[in-house]
Amino acid sequence: MDLDRFDRQLLNLVQEDAGQTAERLAEQVALSPSAIQRRLRRLHEQGVIEREVAVVDPKAVGRPTLFIVALQVERERPDLMSQLRRWLSAQEHVQQAFYVTGEADFILVVTAPDAESYDALMGRLMSENANVKRFTTNVAMSVVKRGLSIPITMGDGA
Repeated sequence: MDLDRFDRQLLNLVQEDAGQTAERLAEQVALSPSAIQRRLRRLHEQGVIEREVAVVDPKAVGRPTLFIVALQVERERPDLMSQLRRWLSAQEHVQQAFYVTGEADFILVVTAPDAESYDALMGRLMSENANVKRFTTNVAMSVVKRGLSIPITMGDGA
């Protein structure tokens, strides 16, 4: 899809705060509110904007602990990998899961209220997925940066 300067500006702005009104966005992009709404609708329809979410403070909702998990599998058979992907996708504690290169096969970002909840999740992972060989866990001591924004240049390298 071809994104013009206005689309790129809009994408940067809504990644920062998707709750802005069309009027507020129009002030920043120099388009009319109706043009903003049309562009946003098109960006949604074409899959450029996948979804809009609220960023919640984990501590405020009783999930203060963040675990970064490196997961290794025994075999990379397509059926076994597909089963594991489905299992990971269904777990509410798993915020993000990446299939990666290197020593680990998957990197997971897991949130939990405490170590006991995390331990129970990983116990289920091992018992319900015989193809999982091992995992290692890092506990996040603090969050330095958290986000999903994709930097979008204006097309002139800026």
